[in-house]
Amino acid sequence: MAEARMNTLSVSQLSTLRWDLESDVNAYAQRGFGGIGLYRPKVEDYGVERTIELLEEHSMVATSLSWGGGFTGSDGRPFEDAVSDAVSAVIQAARLRAGTLIVLAGGKNNHIKTHLRRTLCQALVRVAAVASEHGIKLALEPFHPGCGDEWSFVHDLQSTLDIIERVDNPSLGMVLDTYHVGMDRDAMRWLPDVARHLHLVQLGDGRHCPHGEMNRCLLGDGCVPLPELIEVLHENGYCGSWEVELIGEDVESISYDHLLDHTKRYLDQTLGQLC
Repeated sequence: MAEARMNTLSVSQLSTLRWDLESDVNAYAQRGFGGIGLYRPKVEDYGVERTIELLEEHSMVATSLSWGGGFTGSDGRPFEDAVSDAVSAVIQAARLRAGTLIVLAGGKNNHIKTHLRRTLCQALVRVAAVASEHGIKLALEPFHPGCGDEWSFVHDLQSTLDIIERVDNPSLGMVLDTYHVGMDRDAMRWLPDVARHLHLVQLGDGRHCPHGEMNRCLLGDGCVPLPELIEVLHENGYCGSWEVELIGEDVESISYDHLLDHTKRYLDQTLGQLC
């Protein structure tokens, strides 16, 4: 299964949010994507067992499952409920043979920074222990503060690495979303240190720095230096999946068929040149 995920091209179901899971799988497979980033509400609507059968039928792997977390109470859930839900997501990811479970820290929720960090680490220690038992990788995702304060108080690569080191469990790593970190030129110098902790790379582009709601554009149409980022990660040993996530106002008017066709052409051309 690990070999099957090497360099897998994948699409997050958030990119085709209005479609159901079966439509997603059929459309991705028709265009030659070997992976899918699963979204828990869609999986639960379709059914876990049916999802497993559908993926097997199309020889498609689940490169990720989104998401678990929100440990700070910013979404209104008590701490223990958020931990319990994350543990359930780990078990679901194991059933789906997902490559990673994406984890979001949760927003600030009026807490001081030391309390936030301590709360997150306490949760991740418990969830990572279960993930280790089930052979699942947890991937903590840093969110750009311009669009993700309600989702995560962890905003940059350095802070994410600090959390990973504090938890000290090999099951815990990072998902690098180029939309959130790729417009920060200082982030480039962190990539060699980050590469060995990466469980997943999500590719996203934008025409301007995030401000308010996430607003991504078609790959290559924005200001994220995707070829440079991909090349640096590849040269520093990243050989996992490239999962595309495209959501926001700039792509809402584009048909999903065009979005997928453009994405596949872009990836074939870019990865063909660099990798």
